[in-house]
Amino acid sequence: MKIVIFGATEVGCLLATEFFEDHDITIIDREENRTDEFNKLDISFVQGNASDPEVLKIADIRNADVFIACTAIDEANIVACLAAKKLSGVRTICFVSKEEYKNALSSNNNDGYYCDFFIDYIIWPEELLTQDIFRIVTVAHALDVENFADGKARLLEYKVHSGLAIVNKKIKDIGFTKDTIIVGLTRDYKLFIPNGDTEILEGDKLIFMGTPRSLDILAGTFFHEKEQVRSAAIIGGGNVGAMLAKSLDDLKIKTKIIEKDYERCQYLAQTLERTLVIHGDGTNLKILDEEEIGSSDIVISVTNNDERNLLCSLLCKQLGVKRVIARVAKVLNIPLFEKVGIDIAISPKNSAINEVKNDLEENDVDILATVEQGQGEVLEISVKEEFNDKMIMELKLPARAIIGAIHRKNFVIIPKGDTRIKTGDVLITFTMAENADSIKEFFKVG
Repeated sequence: MKIVIFGATEVGCLLATEFFEDHDITIIDREENRTDEFNKLDISFVQGNASDPEVLKIADIRNADVFIACTAIDEANIVACLAAKKLSGVRTICFVSKEEYKNALSSNNNDGYYCDFFIDYIIWPEELLTQDIFRIVTVAHALDVENFADGKARLLEYKVHSGLAIVNKKIKDIGFTKDTIIVGLTRDYKLFIPNGDTEILEGDKLIFMGTPRSLDILAGTFFHEKEQVRSAAIIGGGNVGAMLAKSLDDLKIKTKIIEKDYERCQYLAQTLERTLVIHGDGTNLKILDEEEIGSSDIVISVTNNDERNLLCSLLCKQLGVKRVIARVAKVLNIPLFEKVGIDIAISPKNSAINEVKNDLEENDVDILATVEQGQGEVLEISVKEEFNDKMIMELKLPARAIIGAIHRKNFVIIPKGDTRIKTGDVLITFTMAENADSIKEFFKVG
């Protein structure tokens, strides 16, 4: 596949790094934006502005399969996508940072508006980030939450703390809840797929798949987390903070939001019916203490500055908040946030990259989610006739993978080794990122 990317940004670099080994990548941008990271990759670089048809022709847009515009300027991305579409009819993916642009551009495809040429896919990273955070907030003390099969199957990630009964025990001796499968384990920032003899240690992060009911029982039995999130504090009243507060409002979770811009506070107070809006600086320990932020079940720091989010998160930890989520703009900062004690560090760029990856995948194999900064992938695989009525234990997979759930018509099966798969089943499968291609190929070829 030939992919042309407009924007030598961090997102552009992440995309190029993700795809260059298997695809032909061309980057368009000014030469001064070309960094050493791009020079390390086997890609082409075209100097110029992708809004210029001549530059697009130099990038061989007519033979491209996908055009992705991800500069920091929305208008440049939009014009470039329209220019690329007009020249070649290529599939276009446009990154925007404003809700109004996403709504306006999406209307061409979704609401019956007529247009000679249009943008195929609009990505607003802040919206994706909000959705990711909301899923995590609604499950007490989970590090990651993903829903599959219309909510009938779920992935949860938990950290193993001292004092839990599972510490220093082998997986085969624990007896996790029925309809629950442990699919991944992260230790010292390295993810792997465990087996029955794997011993669980303090500090490990465990990834489970199962039905929502079984995972609720798992949480209450092994992680002592039956309680629900009843109160939340949000630091930063921008797009993410406002959207998140609205979603928490709808669940009737008692929510506070701290924003230092007075005019923005006025807007938030008018927009959010039940949220308490506080005018102040989230890095001010006195304000945090006065507003009793320490009593919140969870704090989410989502300003647009990594240093501020880190400081706010550490202050909230100092006040006794058990669970803190921090927005991270620079993906490389995520390990730093986690090393200093932030429970969950999450990036809108990672959320967006996952969307692009899924959009570019084949129709019969989709990436439903990635975990641990892309180390693991959850694949959705449609079963073809060649595999009909085979037991899972009979599948001679080319690499380690775990089928965590089977979506069959309107219900979900959490399989065992002797479970038989049927033509038309959808296998929700967990594997390591480096093995994903071989697993996809196995089920494609048969």
